[in-house]
Amino acid sequence: MALENGWIVIAAVAVVLAAIAVGITIGLRRSARERAAASAPIARAERLRALPSFRRAVNRRTTALAGILALGLAAAVVSGIVAARPMSSQTIQPVTTSRDIMLCLDVSGSMSDVDVEVLTVFEELLDGFKGERIGLTIFNSSPVQVFPLTDDYEFIRTHLESIRSSFDYLDDIPEHWVGTLNGPGASLIGDGLASCAMRFDHVDDERSRSIILATDNELAGASIVTLEEAAAFAASAGIRVFALNPVQGVDTAISEELIAAARSTGGEAYGLRDTTTVGDIIADVQKQDATELRGQAQVVRTDAPNVWIAVLLVLILGFVALMWRVRL
Repeated sequence: MALENGWIVIAAVAVVLAAIAVGITIGLRRSARERAAASAPIARAERLRALPSFRRAVNRRTTALAGILALGLAAAVVSGIVAARPMSSQTIQPVTTSRDIMLCLDVSGSMSDVDVEVLTVFEELLDGFKGERIGLTIFNSSPVQVFPLTDDYEFIRTHLESIRSSFDYLDDIPEHWVGTLNGPGASLIGDGLASCAMRFDHVDDERSRSIILATDNELAGASIVTLEEAAAFAASAGIRVFALNPVQGVDTAISEELIAAARSTGGEAYGLRDTTTVGDIIADVQKQDATELRGQAQVVRTDAPNVWIAVLLVLILGFVALMWRVRL
């Protein structure tokens, strides 16, 4: 047990000791005065004091008075302990049991007409997740992390809405342009997917990791990493890729390449406007067991006066009962 204000106990003990010293001093002085004063003689007083009933009465009263004194002193000390705020400490290590999901959004020109729709789907996915950590990375000719993995869903929703509003082009430089046009070419899907795969933390821990990749797979330029290479990298890191394709079923060759890349990681590809898209992605992501992520150990201190308050109440009740019994 720790005390928040230990000095109060020291002060209470000092007051108790001072009270004892004052009581002893007053008692000694009173006894001296009584011995010096003339007392009224009582015949055969020694025979009265020798009676067993008299001795028992005196012993009971002496014991009761001693008990009153002891309970009063103990109550004073315990009152000091209660006032000093007894604290209990506990070391806890926060544990989050969740999956990690990186939203990976192609913001190139060919996707601008459907990105608002994609972001709406992302928000619908958010409604279906509970406890999962979610991040967002956008890419065109270069990738940019909008926010890292987090389980603060209000924060996530705010940034999704911010990115979605940037497609209204009300600002001179829309938010989804910032940092995504720092290289030659456009819609470099392989580079974007590889960058998303590298955004996961705790790489040494075995965790459920997924990427939801929204792209039409219309490459314009030479990427550093091909889509197949990026998918292989994701698979080697235990990351499943779920592709969200707005043109799936329209351009078969492009769609087939994206489907093959997603399936090579253990994931799947979906058409953006499929009626079962959101539910299917949530179900597939949640097929993998959630794993524990341990945070930094913390010492939590809380007030723990209950036991001492109970002891104080018992002492006070005993004190009052003895006072009533002795008729003081």
